[in-house]
Amino acid sequence: MDRNQQKEEEEDFLTFADEEQVNIFESVHDKEKWKVIIVDDEPEVHHLTRMVLSDFEFDGKHIDFISAYTEKEALRVIQDNPDTAIILLDVVMDQDDSGLRIVKYIREQLKYSSVRIILRTGQPGQAPEKLVITNYYIN
Repeated sequence: MDRNQQKEEEEDFLTFADEEQVNIFESVHDKEKWKVIIVDDEPEVHHLTRMVLSDFEFDGKHIDFISAYTEKEALRVIQDNPDTAIILLDVVMDQDDSGLRIVKYIREQLKYSSVRIILRTGQPGQAPEKLVITNYYIN
């Protein structure tokens, strides 16, 4: 048997995964990442956060970033991703208390108590720290 015939026979035995099998692999692969939602009205904050944390790994898992730029978008994204590990949340967006309203929605309406929320703001003093930590279960 010459090389060409052997190669043709080997090719006959090649099988490819169907689309369903690939999707199963992708969903398993997705579970190997931590979901982090970035909520901020400044696109540059999203860009810099992704850039700085792109190589970050914790407990053998990398980060899957999800972005939201408005309060309304954040509410939808958070509800659609109940397995989110961390939310990096800007306090002041559409309104001065947008971030706090989002936290209240997460904790009281959705009852997501395990997601860690990290508040960020470019306007210090806008939300009193002690009040926010105790009333909104912020980590």
